[in-house]
Amino acid sequence: MGEEKEPKTWELRLYVAGKTQKSVDALNNLKKYCEEHLQGQYRIEVIDLLVNPQLAEGDQILAIPTLVRKFPEPIRKIIGDLSNEEKVLVGLNIRPA
Repeated sequence: MGEEKEPKTWELRLYVAGKTQKSVDALNNLKKYCEEHLQGQYRIEVIDLLVNPQLAEGDQILAIPTLVRKFPEPIRKIIGDLSNEEKVLVGLNIRPA
């Protein structure tokens, strides 16, 4: 009783560079996983580095697309189109390894 391990809202930030196929795939995959596993408990912020390149520095983005889990801490990063669901869920710590 009283064990609240799940955060109220997962804060996820997806860094992309324009509307490349890889970026579109990453966003679609991320939305699908969030709806399946975090329904109503997540917020996705998409940052287009072609529009705001200076924002890459804050999260030390070296490749795109990159997904950053801002909350719950610790911060975690996953690079790529997020097509491997198991890798994404384990990487975000939604599902234990």
